[in-house]
Amino acid sequence: MEKYQIIEDEFIDFYGRKLYRIIRNDNVKGGFVESIKNLSQEGNAWVSGDAKVFGNAKVYGNAWVSGNAEVFGDAKVSGNAEVSGNAEVSGNTWVSGNAKVSGNAEVFGKAKVYGNAKVHSNAEVSDNAEVYGNAKVFGDAKVAGDAEVSGNAKVYDNATVSGNAEVFDDAKVFGDAKVFGNVEVYGNAEVYGNAWVSDNAKVSGDAWVFGNAEVLGNTKVFGDAKVYGDAKVFGDAKVFSDAEVSGNAEVSGNAEVSGNAEVSGNAWVYGNAEVSGNAKVSGNAKVSGNAILKDVKIEKITDYIIFGPIGSRNSFITICKEQDKVLTGCFCGSKKEFLEAVERTHSNNNHAQNYKKLIDFIFN
Repeated sequence: MEKYQIIEDEFIDFYGRKLYRIIRNDNVKGGFVESIKNLSQEGNAWVSGDAKVFGNAKVYGNAWVSGNAEVFGDAKVSGNAEVSGNAEVSGNTWVSGNAKVSGNAEVFGKAKVYGNAKVHSNAEVSDNAEVYGNAKVFGDAKVAGDAEVSGNAKVYDNATVSGNAEVFDDAKVFGDAKVFGNVEVYGNAEVYGNAWVSDNAKVSGDAWVFGNAEVLGNTKVFGDAKVYGDAKVFGDAKVFSDAEVSGNAEVSGNAEVSGNAEVSGNAWVYGNAEVSGNAKVSGNAKVSGNAILKDVKIEKITDYIIFGPIGSRNSFITICKEQDKVLTGCFCGSKKEFLEAVERTHSNNNHAQNYKKLIDFIFN
C-alpha cells in the first residue's frame, strides 16, 4: 500500500527541474520530490518541510530528510539517518545507519557517513571519505580523499583531513590543522593550531601536535609528548613519553626524544641520537650520530663529544665534560661512576684500558 502521493498541481521549478509536493495518506504534507522513485513507499522514510529530493537520489528505510535540506544526484539516505537544516547530500554518497547531516553541511562525491556519525555546521565530507562510528565533523572542517574519521574522533573548526589519513578513537583535529597522506591520529591525541601531520606519521596516546609544528615522514609521536611552535619532526624519528619539541627545533633521522626531555630553540637532533630523561637540548645545539644524552643540558655543539666504536660491544660513548656525565648503552653517570663500572665489568683488560685512556684524555 502506498503511504504518500504526489500533489501534481503543487510544484516548484528548481534549477530546471519540476519538483512536486508530497502528501501522506493521513493528509500530512511533506517536502518535494522529482518523482515517486526518490522516496520509498515502504518503511517510515519521509521528506518534510521544504526539503528536496531529486535526480536519482533515494530516501528509504526509516530515513528522514527535513528543513531545507537537499538530496540529489545518485545519493542514498537510508536506515535511521537524518538530513536536515540546509544540508546537501549529493553525488554517489550514502548516509545511513543513525547518521545525521545537518546545518549547512555538505556530503558529496562518493563519501559515506554512517553509524552514529554526525556532520554539521559548514563541514564538508567529500570524495571517497568515510565518517562513521560516533565521529563528529563540524565547524568548517573538511574530510576528503580516502580519509576516514571514526570511533569518537572529532574534526572541527577549519581543520582538514585528507588523503588516506585516519583519525579514530578519541582523537581530535581542529583549528587550522591539516592531516593528510597516510597519517594515523588516534588514542586521545590532538592535532590543532596550524600544525601539519603528513606522509606516514602517527600521532597517538595523549600526544599533542600544535602551533605551526610539522610532523611528517615515518615519525611517531606518542605518550604525553608535545610538538609545537615551529618545530619539525621527520624521517623515522620518535618523540614519546613526556618529551617536548618546540621553537624552531628539528628532530629527524632515527633520532629519539623521550622521558622528560626537551628540545627547543634552533636545536637539531638527528641521526641515531637519543635524548632522554631530563635532558635539555636548546640554542643552536646539534646532536647527531650515535649520541646518547640523558639528564644533561646541551646548548652548543661543544657541550658534548662522541667517541666510538669502543669497548666489547663496539658501541659509542657520549661525554659531557662540563657536566661530569658519561653515557653509553644503558649507563648514565659521572666519570667516577663510569670508571667503577668499567673496573667491575672489564677489570684491567684491553677494553678497560681503552676506556681509561679515553676518560683521562677528555677530563685531563
